[in-house]
Order: sequence, then C-alpha cells, then structure tokens
Amino acid sequence: MIPDYWQQASIELAQGDSVLAGLVERFSGCSLVSRGDPFATLARSIVGQQISVKAADSVWGRFVAALPVLTPAEVLAIEPKILRHCGLSARKVEYVGDLARHFTTGQIHVSHWSATSDAEIIAELTAVRGIGVWTAEMFLIFNQLRPDVFPLDDIGLQKAVALHYCQGERPARHQLAMYGERWRPWRSVATWYLWRSLDPVPVDY
Repeated sequence: MIPDYWQQASIELAQGDSVLAGLVERFSGCSLVSRGDPFATLARSIVGQQISVKAADSVWGRFVAALPVLTPAEVLAIEPKILRHCGLSARKVEYVGDLARHFTTGQIHVSHWSATSDAEIIAELTAVRGIGVWTAEMFLIFNQLRPDVFPLDDIGLQKAVALHYCQGERPARHQLAMYGERWRPWRSVATWYLWRSLDPVPVDY
C-alpha cells in the first residue's frame, strides 16, 4: 500500500528544499510501501537484531517454517527449544515471547492506532522487551506509514544530512532535530528520500 499523502508530501518538500527537489525527481515513481502485519513485522525486527541481513533471513525462514501460522498464540504455544533450534538466541526467544504476550493480552492496541499518536504507539512498543525507540520508529515509518517520524538516532539519516547539508560533518543531535523542523509535517518522507540518496534500493522492513 502506497501512502495517499506521498505525492503531496513530495511536492511540498521539493518546493522548500533544493536537495530534496533533486531526490524527488531522481526517485520519481518510488515510495514507501507497507508490508506485513504488525506482529510479523515486529517479530522479524527482533529476530534480525545484531546479525547480518543474510543470517536474519535464514533464521526468519526457519522460524516461520516451525509455526503452523505466524500468530502471537502460536508463538506462545511452541516450545522454546524449537525456536532455539531455528537459530534464535535464548534472549530473542524471550523477546519474541514477550511480544506475543503483549499482543494476546491487549497491551498493544493495534485496532486503536488510527486514533493514537506516534508517541503513544512508541510507548506501547517500547514496553516490549527487545524493542527500543529506533525499532519503534522504523515500524511507524515502514509498517504504519506515519508521515512525520524523524528518527534522530538513525545512522543513515545522520550520514545523509552530513553529506547534503553539513559539508560531510555529522550533525549533533540538536542540529539534526533543527533540520527536521523544516520538513514538518513530512519528516518520514524527507527521511526516506535522504536514505535513498545513500542507497537507491529501498529496504524491506
């Protein structure tokens, strides 16, 4: 699903920023695309932590194959040793289990998210063991397609702003936040274009 705001956001960002104008033209026809349901997306983010993309894909494939259906209930029903045999560390088994419990007990309110702020969703998600603010922000951008998320701790964003706006010098956190202010209410979109300037191939999240 392509965000319904994408064209408007791209036009407004291009009108106000010459760097983004060039990137909008360069990557015309591309956009954020939401993939997967919330539980699967978050579980995959936990599985892939601190390992290579290739290793994460392999472990994820075994993890999904071990479950009849990828649901919170099935994750809670499976024996931890089976998940360990899939390649998950003991800690990641705990994290995935905690995520599943948050879903099954209603501590994560997916059905209410359309009326929930970014900050409130981040608070829900970071209450799960193994999910930090950066992971929650990536989820808001790539799964929920929230238009105005600005992940200050993202290394790719920092590098892109350094390249295009700071003569190669990595901006301090407060400086990066100030750059973000010029891109409201489309900071997710600006971030996506800046990521593309470093890596033209969009990531799957």
